Amino acid sequence: MPDTPRIVVFTTLFPNVTQQSAGIFIRERMFRVAKELPLMVVAPVPWFPFQGLIRAFRPHFRPAPPYREIQDGIEVLHPRFFSIPGIVKSLDGVFLALSTFVLMRRLQRKHNFNIIDSHFAYPDGYAATWLGKWLGVPVTITLRGTEVRHSINSQLRPLLVRALHRAARVFSVSDSLRRHVINLGIPDSKIRVVGNGVDTAKFHPVSRLEARAQFGIHVDAPVLISVGGLVERKGFHRVIECLPELKTYFPELVYLIVGGACAEGDIRPQLEQQVVELGLQHAVHFLGAMPADKLKWPLCAADVFVLATRNEGWANVFLEAMACGLPVVSTNVGGNAEVVCKPELGTIVPFGQRDALKNAIAAALVKNWDRDAIIAYARTNSWDSRVAVLTEEFARLIADLGTQAVKQPKTHSAPTP
Repeated sequence: MPDTPRIVVFTTLFPNVTQQSAGIFIRERMFRVAKELPLMVVAPVPWFPFQGLIRAFRPHFRPAPPYREIQDGIEVLHPRFFSIPGIVKSLDGVFLALSTFVLMRRLQRKHNFNIIDSHFAYPDGYAATWLGKWLGVPVTITLRGTEVRHSINSQLRPLLVRALHRAARVFSVSDSLRRHVINLGIPDSKIRVVGNGVDTAKFHPVSRLEARAQFGIHVDAPVLISVGGLVERKGFHRVIECLPELKTYFPELVYLIVGGACAEGDIRPQLEQQVVELGLQHAVHFLGAMPADKLKWPLCAADVFVLATRNEGWANVFLEAMACGLPVVSTNVGGNAEVVCKPELGTIVPFGQRDALKNAIAAALVKNWDRDAIIAYARTNSWDSRVAVLTEEFARLIADLGTQAVKQPKTHSAPTP
């Protein structure tokens, strides 16, 4: 009889007490898997001897979580790995593997895990495939969007490709990412598309009047909203630059920005300066980061969700907005067009075309949307359907490799990538 999959989730992006919104999409997915299969999390954090000095100038730089947390009854460990800030990223995967080997071997002996489930092909997946080789267990890698950027880096591309070839299974959150890595030479037969899902218990319509009252917004004002980490990639500044023209047609227009600093950085000061320079202080409201169970309130206060992003794998926030009845305006990058897959759900515009973005927002604000249909679409993309596929794939992986093969760890006193 096949062994039960026992999983260690291995990722450098995971929520913790210092960065509560980091990698929420990974926790949402894998904690649901944990209801079906034994699971724990190893979420290493980068470390450098002088990073305390950097915090004197950048207070949010690499905040240090506690080594051990219990989240929803699941153990989450945060070991450190050596990482030089901003340079020599081609060594991050090696240091990540070497820094966590002793811990992973101890966990294997204690919990007898038989799958390492990693997220992002580099450095996480690359390190995980070395750990899998040393410990004699199969590795899965989930593609989440950074693979596009890394694949055009001459130093990182071969490491990314090597990791994907070594992985026993590759999950992709979008078909566009699947096609991308197939073009890198990864066999289609080992890739399974499993998109992100939406928690409809957290994201659902609430009273529009009550929601607007919370944020001091007039009942008749047209309202846009964007949600995400305050980094250049997400494109808040691209929306802001459209607002002066939009306000000539919609004088009472309000733009809600929900989000804060994240691992990629924090451009809030630049965004606030842009708002001042354009004279939009009364139109743009920075609401800061919000926990997922509160996010439905600003979403339901809005009319249209907009995200002028430069790169995405599968933007989970689109489904969260749709679950609250919002149409989406976004850019044709990554898997965005796979989520906003028909005109009844919103509009996808070419990236970098300001007029196209502005016109799509204006059209969305005056269109009579079937919001019930948008909500129904979001509900067909619940996490339950995703988890069923994942648990099936994990079970098949163990069955295919055979119980004996996955129970005999290799021991090496000094692993060398």
